[in-house]
Amino acid sequence: MCNFAVYFYDYDKYKYIFNKSIIMKEAVAILCAGGPAPGINTVVSSVTKIFNNNGYNVIGINGGYKSLFADEPAFEFLDFEYADQIYSRGGSALKMSRYKPKDDEFNVDFFKKNNVKLLVTIGGDDTASTANRLAKYLAKQKLDVKNIHVPKTIDNDLPLPEGTPTFGYHSAKEEGVRISSTIYEDARTSGNWFVVSAMGREAGHLAFGIGTACHYPMIIIPEMFNKTKITFDKITRMVVSSMVKRRLLGIDYGVAMISEGVFHFMSDQEIIDTGINFTYDDHGHPELGNVSKSHIFNMLTQQHLKSLRINVKSRPEEIGYELRCCRPIAYDLDYATRLGLGVYDLFVKGETGCMSTIDRSGNITPLYLKDVEDENGKVIPRLVNIESEGVQTIFRNNLHYITKEDYRAAKKYVKNPEEYDFLKILKWD
Repeated sequence: MCNFAVYFYDYDKYKYIFNKSIIMKEAVAILCAGGPAPGINTVVSSVTKIFNNNGYNVIGINGGYKSLFADEPAFEFLDFEYADQIYSRGGSALKMSRYKPKDDEFNVDFFKKNNVKLLVTIGGDDTASTANRLAKYLAKQKLDVKNIHVPKTIDNDLPLPEGTPTFGYHSAKEEGVRISSTIYEDARTSGNWFVVSAMGREAGHLAFGIGTACHYPMIIIPEMFNKTKITFDKITRMVVSSMVKRRLLGIDYGVAMISEGVFHFMSDQEIIDTGINFTYDDHGHPELGNVSKSHIFNMLTQQHLKSLRINVKSRPEEIGYELRCCRPIAYDLDYATRLGLGVYDLFVKGETGCMSTIDRSGNITPLYLKDVEDENGKVIPRLVNIESEGVQTIFRNNLHYITKEDYRAAKKYVKNPEEYDFLKILKWD
């Protein structure tokens, strides 16, 4: 194996162009998939720096898994200057893709041609699930290519140890709180309501975190329907419940935060009845980004209010794409750096088929994908622990909604206040 290479350096493309007659050094390849999250560039930068320092070539793959198994993969060789320019930036310097290859699309060509010894995947549950399948495929091919996954998602829904976030979540929440606080101030100033929808897929971490930080009077996430089926009617009645309760308190404004994740638990008929036609992404998820969820929730709320002859103005607001590429805050800059450097620690220890995580003592610890997969090899998403004391404290003490004590006064606005009792709607009483 040669320890040197003849190359030209291209400052515009940040890539090495190697003399093909020279045998390449051992390499690590980095792949980003799914949606953006603050801290991706920090991980890429940290992995690049530590592996470059230890004599490896670092290859950045553009286009995710789709590019990796293409006839002509799009990639570039990364160096210190490239890494040092991107480490604190939002977004992803490496192009991303949501493409999820099938098992029969896997091949070893890229790994053999570029002498790759480690594939670092950066992504969420779908990316991790594909990495899990790929690791098993490479093992069957008897190819010595290790795979280490770095858990990324603003949804915070990867099955890490309790209390351990995915990188990007806190930065996204910080930006979300900044925007949502302004929305709340607008509601107070104008005497109106806003119906806000936040990203999160089937998990409600982001909506819950933002809504709690902003003291929103109503927060709705899919996990709270642990004892009853999710329907648009129940969601609408809970929003109206909060509006009526605030009227009783002499408050003419407010904001309802609803996680987009509720859509993932709706029946096809329930969604069709809204009049919206959905398309689906490469992972089979409804492409919620093509429609305004807040518009749907607000429209249904206004229809319900008009049926009750209650005059409350409300406006829809969507929060999601604004958060994905914001600059990582200090927490994620530190966290993502440690995770990226930790990839090397796990690699030299011979670990593979695992996620890079940090334990409560601050040490890098492998979380094996086989230990968090379902019977189909898919990584199981982590949902909000709705039964936890902390979460229940928020729902039972920091929101505004109709309870039994309000029934007499609430009859001024609704004929049957019991139908708008938050705890009864959820069957929590």
